[in-house]
This record gives sequence, C-alpha cells and structure tokens, in this order.
Amino acid sequence: MKIRHFLSAALLSVSLPAAADFTTVAEAYELALSNVRVPATPSSGIIFRKCDDCELETIRVTPGTQYLVNRKPVTLKEFREHVFRVRDRVGTTVIVKHDFASDTVVTVSVIL
Repeated sequence: MKIRHFLSAALLSVSLPAAADFTTVAEAYELALSNVRVPATPSSGIIFRKCDDCELETIRVTPGTQYLVNRKPVTLKEFREHVFRVRDRVGTTVIVKHDFASDTVVTVSVIL
C-alpha cells in the first residue's frame, strides 16, 4: 500500500513542472457598449476602452471575425444595425475575444 502512495507522489511531482508552462492564447474583454466603437468594415478594427478612464485600444477585425447578437451569428451589417438601436449603452455589455497569435478579434458578442 505504501508503494502505491509513493508512486502516486512521485508521478505528481514529475507532472507539476509541466503544468507551469501555460501560454495565454486568447483574452476576452467584457466592455460597456458606451466604450466600444463597432468596426465599419470587415477588415477594419474595433476600438474600445477597457474602463471609463482607460486609453483607447484598437484590435484588427477580419472577414473571419464572428459577430453574435443574443448568441446567434449575424453579419457585420446586421450587428451594427442591432447595436445602433440600443438605448442603454452603459448597461449593455459587449464581449470581445482577442486572439494573441494573430492579433485579431475572433468574436464580438452582445446580449440585447
């Protein structure tokens, strides 16, 4: 029985250094719609502030960027139409997923 405990402990100690090698590949930002400027074209960029006092940031969007309204995929044109109709821009949240490898936006999502 003690041999099993020893082997379990030995295997755990060997696997711990491998667990420390994490690399962040994407990050999602939860933003107030009032702090977001929606892309104008499929190959432009989304401009946003992470907070009211933060500097503006721009991340490139591509034709492959997915736009979601209420978890349903829509075109950029439809996304813009939905977003521009929102009255409560401070209370509406936009989620932007940024892929670090390509330095582009993967998805832009809003729940209305």
